[in-house]
Amino acid sequence: MISAEEQARLAQAIGDVEDETSGEIVLVVAQQADRYRAVPVLWGLLASLATPWPLIWLTDISAARIFLIQLATALALSLVLSWPRLRFALVPRSLKRAQAHEAAAREFLRRGLTRTREKTGVLIYLALAERHAEILADTGIADRVDPEVWAGIVADLTAAIGSGRMTEGLIEAIRRTGAILAEHAPPRLDDVDELPNKIIVLD
Repeated sequence: MISAEEQARLAQAIGDVEDETSGEIVLVVAQQADRYRAVPVLWGLLASLATPWPLIWLTDISAARIFLIQLATALALSLVLSWPRLRFALVPRSLKRAQAHEAAAREFLRRGLTRTREKTGVLIYLALAERHAEILADTGIADRVDPEVWAGIVADLTAAIGSGRMTEGLIEAIRRTGAILAEHAPPRLDDVDELPNKIIVLD
């Protein structure tokens, strides 16, 4: 997903921009935001609900046997659709986007971005399978920056990823985020690095 060398470059970029600000940047790159394990079951149940009607109309099969066919249909489809690639393909785009946003919010809390001294933590979150990028900022920064500014950084990042320049796109997003932090949260004399600069990669 991201090589050790690329991770080192990204960590260095975070360290460089944090020298100019009291804010903190955390980068999380996830292969996939969610496993969507309920999706095969849902499709299996929906198919099983439709199964009895042609059997009732067109055959003389008993109700007990129709029930068994329903059950077998639900189980078989749930198993077949559990194949990861097929399961992911069946997830509506709106659900993928919602799950990626929820995953970003969880990571924001999990990585301690709400616990910085001046509420100046910023998360850059990327879910590769969902093709979703998001920037979340704590209140000390979010209240001072127009959401369109973050949206512009995200748009350029996703464009870079789409053209095969993920690492370069992430470095640019880090630099632009750092410039915003430097403007609104300049470094303090007693400033310390509150959060690690390493890149968090989630399988």
